[in-house]
Amino acid sequence: MAAAAGPLAAQDLDAQAQAIASRLRCPVCQNESVADSPSELSAQMRALIRAKLQAGESSDQIIAYFVAKYGEWILLEPPRRGILWLVWLAPVIALGTGFAVAMRFLRRVSRPARSYP
Repeated sequence: MAAAAGPLAAQDLDAQAQAIASRLRCPVCQNESVADSPSELSAQMRALIRAKLQAGESSDQIIAYFVAKYGEWILLEPPRRGILWLVWLAPVIALGTGFAVAMRFLRRVSRPARSYP
């Protein structure tokens, strides 16, 4: 029974490592995750993630390690706090503004012309 638990644990470890690597930006590639990058540096980072998981570190601890080493830039998804909320809100605000401008334009165009006596 113990032999069956080994491969399952290895699969879980690989899945966790993949999940963490997919949250990190490859430092040498253009907007590509560590999980998807074929670069040597990304391969080293994936091996380090796996080693840290085997050592018992949590996902948050591993992410914090890479943020401490590379800065928040290493995160593919910017954190939703402080001024960085604007990164998440800007598209919504832009869409809302565009919709309001389009509606105002359509009302003005579809309004019947005034006739003066």
